[in-house]
Amino acid sequence: MTLREFYLERRRAEVPVFLNVLRAVPADHLSYKPHDRSPTAEQVVWTVTSELRACLDAATHYKAEWKAEPPRSLREMVHLFERWSNELTDVVAKMDEASWNRVWFILFNAIHHRGQLSAYLRPMGGTVPGIHGPSADSRSM
Repeated sequence: MTLREFYLERRRAEVPVFLNVLRAVPADHLSYKPHDRSPTAEQVVWTVTSELRACLDAATHYKAEWKAEPPRSLREMVHLFERWSNELTDVVAKMDEASWNRVWFILFNAIHHRGQLSAYLRPMGGTVPGIHGPSADSRSM
């Protein structure tokens, strides 16, 4: 298995987990943040989603620009996350082994933000979905 194939395998495994976490965010608590210096839940969701767009741009146009845009609605952010995730997987699947390296790092940064967001869920009134196995919330359902 090449590193690119491993990356694709991990993307395919991680995207549904990301979507479960994003869909668990209570839409009426997007302004929640655990500390004054912490980003809001809305900002974390938008960061994870925007990073995908930047990664997709890097994979397709060989450059990426971070565009400071206001977050969309939660529903639209989840939709964009899913769409851009699928597009990125399709693009990387067609890349040669040398070209794909420009997108590899984004997966790890996104996993960091997913963990950050999952720690927000209970204090926001939401439930934590299973991420790498069942959570205390998913076992009780």
